Amino acid sequence: MVANKDLKRLVRGRMEKTGESYTAARANLLKQSPTPSPAPAKAPDYAALAGTSDAAIKAKTGCTWEKWVYVLDKAKADQWEHREIAEYVRTRYKISGWWSQSVTVGYERIKGLRDKGQRRGGSYEASKSKTVGVPVGRLYRAWHDTRQRKKWLPEPKLVIRTAQEDRSLRITWPDGSSVECWFTAKGDSKSSVQVTHTRVPTREAVAERKAYWAERLDAMAAALMA
Repeated sequence: MVANKDLKRLVRGRMEKTGESYTAARANLLKQSPTPSPAPAKAPDYAALAGTSDAAIKAKTGCTWEKWVYVLDKAKADQWEHREIAEYVRTRYKISGWWSQSVTVGYERIKGLRDKGQRRGGSYEASKSKTVGVPVGRLYRAWHDTRQRKKWLPEPKLVIRTAQEDRSLRITWPDGSSVECWFTAKGDSKSSVQVTHTRVPTREAVAERKAYWAERLDAMAAALMA
């Protein structure tokens, strides 16, 4: 190899100048060879880890992922429970409920506290959203009002645990899992709902839950527009 030939040439040249043996000359030359600098560490791709683009998170919260990681690390939020982080983001930085959850989940993924689709406790979650051409109050009532909900969601044994009018619902599902709903106005005549089904026991069950909610949200939209 060229490198070996070059080294041998340098060793022989040193032997002629110093009278050293081949072994000694080679060892001294190798000591003088500069140690290559380690390659600079590649910056982590926060957006890829979080599952939401920098453009989207900055448009909705005013900060990129790099900024969110900085401020939450400074607060030592990686040592907090999920609810504490979400509440801190919502109250300290005046971020809406849905986007405070998005920041929290993204931050937890970046810090390795959960995998995509996984909760902090180890269970999984499935999320789906739907935008419809009705005001947010009407969309909220389609979930909160039992009579309206039965038109598209045939689960009579579900229990609404907590409710914030036109903002959110937390529901206990018949099998003991949990459903979180976040409602967002998108103008006077358009709104969206984000549904997150939590406490899903396995990664394999996530696809089943997503398919279920895609179907039910389509049914909801059809009922609202009827």
